[in-house]
Amino acid sequence: MQHVHSTDPVDLGNFATRMVNPMPLAKIGKGGFKEFKEFALKGSVLDMAIGIILGVAFGKIITSFVEDIVMPVISRIFGKMDFSNMFVSLTGKHFDTLAAAKATGAPRLNYGVFMNAVLNFVIVAVGVFLLVRQVNRFRNLQNVEMKECPYCFSGVVKRATRCPYCTSTLESPGAKAAPA
Repeated sequence: MQHVHSTDPVDLGNFATRMVNPMPLAKIGKGGFKEFKEFALKGSVLDMAIGIILGVAFGKIITSFVEDIVMPVISRIFGKMDFSNMFVSLTGKHFDTLAAAKATGAPRLNYGVFMNAVLNFVIVAVGVFLLVRQVNRFRNLQNVEMKECPYCFSGVVKRATRCPYCTSTLESPGAKAAPA
């Protein structure tokens, strides 16, 4: 049998001898799977996956809200029933609908579809802004000033007069602490 180095070029003549033992690949695969599992089960990766799934679902809700509720009101104001049928044919021919222009393959500027996309983005951006603002308000309400109990060193709300962990009486402004 001919000696084969890993640096020798592979061709049809020595292909079979180069594929003698696929076991090293399997060993790498097992360790690789373990590493992948550790990576995939980290909290940040799972949080990102959940966020993406919720984002897709939220996007569908927003799209439906824009197309089914907001756009009819706006198109009623502007006198059009559907923005997506607003386009300019670059051939100079008149088409009644965007679908008819697409069917003929005519080049066109679909500014109505673009307006729908921009409006959809603005509504999503405002919705996300309002959501983040509300979450930040709740976080600020939860940020309570804390102090440390001088006896058990646990975190205690600053206004507390007794430690909930060791039940020691805590000092109030101008008073000394005494164990219970």
